[in-house]
Amino acid sequence: MSAAWRGAAAIVGVAESDLGRVPEGLSSLDLIGQATAGALAEAGLGTEDVDALYTTSAYFPMSALVTAEYLGVRPRVADGTNIGGSTFVAQAVRAAQAIAAGEVEVALICYSSTQLSDGGRLVTTNRPLSYEGEFSPRFPISMFALATARHMHEFGTTREQLAEVAVAARRWAQLNPKAYARDELSVEDVLGSRMVSDPLTVRDCCLVTDGGGAVVMTSAERARDLPQEPVYVLGGGEATDHANLSQMPDLTTTAAAVSGARAWETSGLGPADMDVVQLYDAFTINPVLFLEDLGFCAKGEGGAFVADGGIAPGGRLPVNTSGGGLSYCHPGMFGIFLLIEATRQLRGETGARQVAGARTALVHGNGGALASEVTAVLGTADTL
Repeated sequence: MSAAWRGAAAIVGVAESDLGRVPEGLSSLDLIGQATAGALAEAGLGTEDVDALYTTSAYFPMSALVTAEYLGVRPRVADGTNIGGSTFVAQAVRAAQAIAAGEVEVALICYSSTQLSDGGRLVTTNRPLSYEGEFSPRFPISMFALATARHMHEFGTTREQLAEVAVAARRWAQLNPKAYARDELSVEDVLGSRMVSDPLTVRDCCLVTDGGGAVVMTSAERARDLPQEPVYVLGGGEATDHANLSQMPDLTTTAAAVSGARAWETSGLGPADMDVVQLYDAFTINPVLFLEDLGFCAKGEGGAFVADGGIAPGGRLPVNTSGGGLSYCHPGMFGIFLLIEATRQLRGETGARQVAGARTALVHGNGGALASEVTAVLGTADTL
């Protein structure tokens, strides 16, 4: 049964800041300023129109207050929730619900990090208290490596299949002028690269870059009078089942199975209805798990689904068409960039990587070590 707020709010502006390695002297707030200015300009709105601010930061414990002051906005709602990389997908769903309820009219979602320029000096404050520390895991890759090894053991998933995820991301990135990594990448390159946490090599891991993004949302009614073609929030769902990986109920099944079911129910759509899919790909195992848990293939069949270019350009399902966190950018948290790419795909603006006739998009964010899962369904006006 579709949610009452289905299609009541729309994305009307998106933008990135400088990406990759930004010029010396630019702070994370400066990048938020760049992205916000671009998104508001695209939407035909100003900071005076913003009455809800959604953000988070690894730099500031009271990120919403610091960001609001920097941008010069005085919101009625200031949300600095941090549930990891899924935060911004969750905030888009929450903003849609608040707009539908009449609590706010224009919501700004924004984020940035100078993680690459910081040269590893950034110390995040949101790492959970852990009973696993005595084993000296490499956070977070060792946690994802455990999930990978278990999936390989249970279902026969191969290293070659996982490498196909990285290769597909690179092929999409080669069609994206803004992508950080655009050189050639083969399955053999992935398998032969430096081992970081067995069975994951460095090419199974997301990039470390600088960058920021911003998304502007408003009511469907107001959106019709703004410059951009609105992209509507059709549904969404959240789920969390652990913080420490040792407490994850099943290493091969994520809470995306729950968040996805909620998103399908609230949107009235299903996997077969999706034209383009944006999945949080911090590591190559992520898309395999999420494709299974969100219903695009059966449990255990994710490896076969991504094999032979299955999610690459020209494959069976367009996944992570920007190049994803594996090849486009990854400044600490990637969720906001999933929203940006999905919006551009549905507006038909992505040039050589455009999915022809795209009307629907699935956006899925992950936070922590497969801990927080948030799914949103977006669509064009003819999906309402």
